[in-house]
Amino acid sequence: MESLFKYSNKLISETQTDFTRYMFHRINWKNRFLGLIGPRGVGKTTMILQYIKKNLPQSQTLYVTMEDFYFAKNRLLDLADSFAKKGGKYLFIDEIHKYSDWSRELKLIYDYHKDLNVVFTGSSVLDIKKGNADLSRRAVIYSMQGLSFREYLMLFHSIHVPEFTLKQILNHEVENQDILNPLSLFDDYLKNGYYPFAIEEDFNLKLQQVVNQTLEIDIPTYADMNVATGRKLKQLLAVVAESVPFKPNMSKIAERLNISRNNIADYFLYMEEAGMVAQLRNNTEGIRALGKIDKIYLDNTNLAYSLAKENQNVGNRRETFFINQLKVNHEITSSKIADFKIDEIEFEIGGKNKGQKQLDNAEKGFIVKDNIEKGYLNTIPLWHFGLMY
Repeated sequence: MESLFKYSNKLISETQTDFTRYMFHRINWKNRFLGLIGPRGVGKTTMILQYIKKNLPQSQTLYVTMEDFYFAKNRLLDLADSFAKKGGKYLFIDEIHKYSDWSRELKLIYDYHKDLNVVFTGSSVLDIKKGNADLSRRAVIYSMQGLSFREYLMLFHSIHVPEFTLKQILNHEVENQDILNPLSLFDDYLKNGYYPFAIEEDFNLKLQQVVNQTLEIDIPTYADMNVATGRKLKQLLAVVAESVPFKPNMSKIAERLNISRNNIADYFLYMEEAGMVAQLRNNTEGIRALGKIDKIYLDNTNLAYSLAKENQNVGNRRETFFINQLKVNHEITSSKIADFKIDEIEFEIGGKNKGQKQLDNAEKGFIVKDNIEKGYLNTIPLWHFGLMY
C-alpha cells in the first residue's frame, strides 16, 4: 500500500487546479458512494484529483487506478479493508471497469465500510451499466462530456464567460458579453476544442487513439463482442462520418457492411453511450419513451473534422455542435417543420443567409445562424449555444 500512497500523493501534488470542468460544481461530493462516467479523454481523472487537492486531507485519502500492476495480485476489496482499518476515509478508484470483479466488490465495500467515502470512474456508460444491477440502489452516478465552447474559452484563452440558460440565450442576454473575435475562436473550437487534451501536442493522433480504443477495446469487451465486430463498428462510424447527416437505413447498412440487420441498432446504441455518435429521436411516443431514430451524427465536431476530413459538410457540422451542446441540459428531439425541437420550441440551423420559411407554421421558433456575432428578434448566433455549461 505504501507504493500506492506514493503514487497517489505524487499525482495529487502535480495536478493543476486553476481550471475545473463544469461537472466539478454539479456533483454532490458529500454522497459517500459516487460514480463518474463519460467517454475517454473528457477529463474525469483530472477532475477527481483536483477535488482531492482542493478539499480533502491527503493523509486520509488514496487515489488508485485499476491499471496499476498492484491489482494483478491484490483484490480491491482487500485494499479497501486495509485502508479503512488504518484510518482511511476517502478512496478514489479510477478506470474501475478494468477490474474484472468491480461490480461485486464495490457493492461489498459499500456494505462493509459505512465510514468510507468512495468515488469511482468508468470510461463509458457501457462499463457501469454492465454491472449496474448491484449498484443501482447504492451509487449516485454522474455523466460527463467534453468541453463546451465556454470551457474552451477559459482553458485555451483565459477568457471567462458565465454560464447561460437556454432562456437567457433566447432573450439575447449573451449580447452583453464582450468577446474579441468570437467567430474565429468558435471555428478553432469546432476543430480542436472539445477534448481537454487538445491543449497538448499531437491532438489528432491522440484523438484517433481514443476512437480506436473505444471501438476496438471498450465496446467489444463490455458488450461481449469479438474483435471482428469491433472492426465493423469502425466501418459503421465511417459511414456516419461521410454522411450529411446520416439517416439510418438498416437494410442498406447491413448489406453494405455484411452484418446482421438486427444488430445494427444495438451497435449504434453502444457507440452513442461510448461518446462516439449522437442519435436524434422523434417524440411520437412521448418524451419519456422516445420514438425511432431520425438522424445519427458524430458525437462532436472534433470527431467530424478528424474522421470525415475531405467529406466535411458545414450544415452537418452546425447541427452536430447544436445537439452536442444542448443535450447536457435538455432533451432534444427531431422536428416535423425544423431541425430540432426542445420542449415546444422549434430550432432551424443554418448559415448567415438562412431564411425564416421553415418556421412559418411554428408557434414558437428560432433561427440559429452560424457566422454571425450578434442576434436579433428570433435569430440567435450558433456560438451562443456553447455557453450553457
